[in-house]
Amino acid sequence: MTTLYDAPAEDLIEALTEQFEDEDDIEAPEWVTFTKTGVDRELPPEQDNFWERRAASLLRKVAVDGPVGVNALRAEYGKSKQGSTRYRVRPKQKAKGSGNIIRTALQQLEDAGYVETSENDGRRVTGDGRALLDDTAGEVLTDIDRPELERYA
Repeated sequence: MTTLYDAPAEDLIEALTEQFEDEDDIEAPEWVTFTKTGVDRELPPEQDNFWERRAASLLRKVAVDGPVGVNALRAEYGKSKQGSTRYRVRPKQKAKGSGNIIRTALQQLEDAGYVETSENDGRRVTGDGRALLDDTAGEVLTDIDRPELERYA
């Protein structure tokens, strides 16, 4: 049986993004077009399907690392900042990602039934979420054209 660990992360997230675009449970809020993904960013994301891609990435991240909280996910989606993109004069500092984006996407994943809140531990993936990830990973491996991964399909 194929699991989410067998498929490459980029391909799995891309396939989940396409599935979330077809579903009505995962919808981008109105404020997404105006918000930044962290304090170290200067502009909002330019991808058309940013929200679905971030939800797919969060689902995979919760399945791999879960149970995990919002603060740990903020650290995962942050990056090193050095001031603005024009002037690189500050020493490197670690900046966290946007908690509102992560929290809202996790709430939508909870409403869809893919993620649940555990007692004092954070969020973990449900059986439906694990089944979605494993089924999608199986589809990704059958569609992928890489000889080194054929033994997993």
